[in-house]
Amino acid sequence: MAPDKPVVIYPPDESGGRRVQVGGALLGLAYSVGDVARFMQEAGLQDFDEMDVVRTGLIEWQGGGPETWTH
Repeated sequence: MAPDKPVVIYPPDESGGRRVQVGGALLGLAYSVGDVARFMQEAGLQDFDEMDVVRTGLIEWQGGGPETWTH
């Protein structure tokens, strides 16, 4: 089951963390693609892994894609 709200990954902050937001709710800070995968699992995509994070169209990446983790 996919999240019914948009998933937004914001640009990295000074520490390299990227805010993860689903449907207006902030889920936390991700420091890697693995962290984003865990947030996606919590949002209802239990089988989502790191390759899914990189390939999916469900995520709106702001300030750089899944390879960008520095400010």
